Amino acid sequence: MQLQLFLGVLSICVYRVRHFPAQELKRWAWIGVFMAELWYALYWLITQSVRCSPIYRYTFKDRLSRRYEEVLPGIDIFVCTADPVLEPPVMVINTVLMVMSYNYPPEKLNVYLSDDGGSEVMFYALLEAFQFSKIWLPFCRKFKVEPHSPGVYFSSADEIPVDDVIFAKEWQTVKNLFQEMEERIHEIMKLGRILDELQKQHKGFREWELGASKCYHQTILEILIDGRDSKAMDIEGKPLPTLNVHGTREETSIPT
Repeated sequence: MQLQLFLGVLSICVYRVRHFPAQELKRWAWIGVFMAELWYALYWLITQSVRCSPIYRYTFKDRLSRRYEEVLPGIDIFVCTADPVLEPPVMVINTVLMVMSYNYPPEKLNVYLSDDGGSEVMFYALLEAFQFSKIWLPFCRKFKVEPHSPGVYFSSADEIPVDDVIFAKEWQTVKNLFQEMEERIHEIMKLGRILDELQKQHKGFREWELGASKCYHQTILEILIDGRDSKAMDIEGKPLPTLNVHGTREETSIPT
């Protein structure tokens, strides 16, 4: 291909020289066109060194965290929601679990659920996701699960894999735990409130004792997983990323 281009450029130059016009008007137009063609020929000649020996670079994403773990920056990921009806809690926590299981140093990964609706049901769902993450994250690492969203992953593979007995057993166990978590969240959604015995599971539920609602609530900030805490571990003893829930202050005018 390059040889054909070279012969083509050379033929144009020979043609221009051999057929130089005698008339002065045509001569200047001819010279202008010839100079443009010479510029293209020079550009083509200069770029041949790059085109003849191209260099291809590939990013080995799996090696980045191992090779540059010490210099990787901290990352804050915000998952935003505002309405537990329009944005079901199960869908939201699937997103939270997905970003928590990223292949990134957990001590440098901070996940925030920004709930502008101030929903205690969403807070309960996040507590469930926190407990499930202790099992889901090791499962993702061990079997290189893709995609990382448990809802998408299990819905795309309804049948139990039979190629690996160990994998099949753990796959079914984790799927059962995920479905049980979904059922508990759906039951709370139908009920529309958090039962008293469930409210005792975390001090964060006290925020809703102050009359918080979707239309008006004080700023809510709760740390569910503190990545700096040595006790924040999954079932394999690996550290978990930081997980926070944040509800911004919303105000509406109150009629007098």
